[in-house]
Amino acid sequence: MQKNDASPDQNPTPPYSSSRSSSASTSRLNEMSAEINQNLFGKYEVGRLLGCGAFAKVYHARNVQSGQSVAIKAVSKQKVVKSNLSAHVMREISIMRRLRHPHIVRLYEVLATKTKIYFVIEFAKGGELFAKIAKGRFSEDLSRKYFQQLISAVGYCHSRGVYHRDLKPENLLLDENWNLKVTDFGLSALTEQIRPDGLLHTLCGTPAYVAPEILGKQGYDGAKVDIWSCGIILFVLNAGYLPFNDPNLMVMYRKIYKGEYRCPKWTSPELKRLIMQLLDSNPETRITVEGIYKDPWFRKGGWKEIKPQLDKEFDFSKLCLDGESSSGEKYLNAFDIISSGLDLSGLFKGNNNVEPVDGERFVSAEAPAKIIDTIEEVAKKESCVKVTKKPGLGVRLEAQNGNFVVVVEIKRLTEKLVMVEVKKREGRGGPNNILLWKDKIRPQLNSLLHQPDE
Repeated sequence: MQKNDASPDQNPTPPYSSSRSSSASTSRLNEMSAEINQNLFGKYEVGRLLGCGAFAKVYHARNVQSGQSVAIKAVSKQKVVKSNLSAHVMREISIMRRLRHPHIVRLYEVLATKTKIYFVIEFAKGGELFAKIAKGRFSEDLSRKYFQQLISAVGYCHSRGVYHRDLKPENLLLDENWNLKVTDFGLSALTEQIRPDGLLHTLCGTPAYVAPEILGKQGYDGAKVDIWSCGIILFVLNAGYLPFNDPNLMVMYRKIYKGEYRCPKWTSPELKRLIMQLLDSNPETRITVEGIYKDPWFRKGGWKEIKPQLDKEFDFSKLCLDGESSSGEKYLNAFDIISSGLDLSGLFKGNNNVEPVDGERFVSAEAPAKIIDTIEEVAKKESCVKVTKKPGLGVRLEAQNGNFVVVVEIKRLTEKLVMVEVKKREGRGGPNNILLWKDKIRPQLNSLLHQPDE
């Protein structure tokens, strides 16, 4: 097997089986790029299609203001709802919001239209690590470099209560400097999902990388199954092929369950010992992240440069793209919306209204001053309604001796769009008081609603 020390610039000859699409479909994929608005929300110029899956397509794009290259993952709401995956997408947003690390693909913001949700994420120019491995096995030093970066990211995820559960070379990208970036947290789990027995129980992962305890269906430790997958990846980096592989899936699963594999003859004793600890079929005795940090083979090379990243305190306040409008108003990005309690599952509906029990939100392209003036004008048509402007961008409507109160606040999303947040309070009169807003005032505001592109 050819040893790979160079940048990926030759035609790959995959040394192990893959379900990747052939390059012959590239022109077909590029034609499909017309399905996305080429100027998304006036913020991103959308370019070529990078790839597609069952529920999402990923495009290269450019931030209009900064010129920064990004990747935009467009998720079909219809497919998500049809497959009952709304909670799945919400969890992926929640997870990626927690993570900011040099070796994890960064999520900048989340946008939505009537039919799609867009993840704006860091663009990894070097493509998949999978493509580089496909050209031949790595040297031991190069294997160690990428494994150190991988464990740095995985250890960080675990410290934040996140378990990836689908680590494999296809989900490891490379930046322009050929450094590793972990991506695709679609199957990830959070500490909050752990059952009273202290274990996770959802069966997931890619067959060749799945841990034996998952096959046992008895519950598993999310951190330990990630370590197993890291062991598979390290084996592949060094060997150029999978440790457990067989055309018959059940035969392969038996090999995984029993831990039956053989390292190639060129594997050093130190590396062989670490792989054995990583691919320990007993999760109770399998090596931990802390144990990996102390391993002699692991600590060689560039570990002294990577280790400080593990100890660094990341600034979560800058997790997403921030900015100000030309009038000095602060933008409200998608993460602000999430943290303020907006149930994004509402984005999967057929319209752009999101209606929690105590209010509603809608997006408008009108100027905030016009929105407030319109609400004030409509409300004053109802003689019983008292209208009071609030400091900043807001207005308060009150009627029926305080039994009816509606507070409207406006927050900027982009240079062109704002979010109108309506908070309603029921008084002694009960739900009937809210009908004043629902039946008389709210219908007259439909002209303010933004009608997004597909």
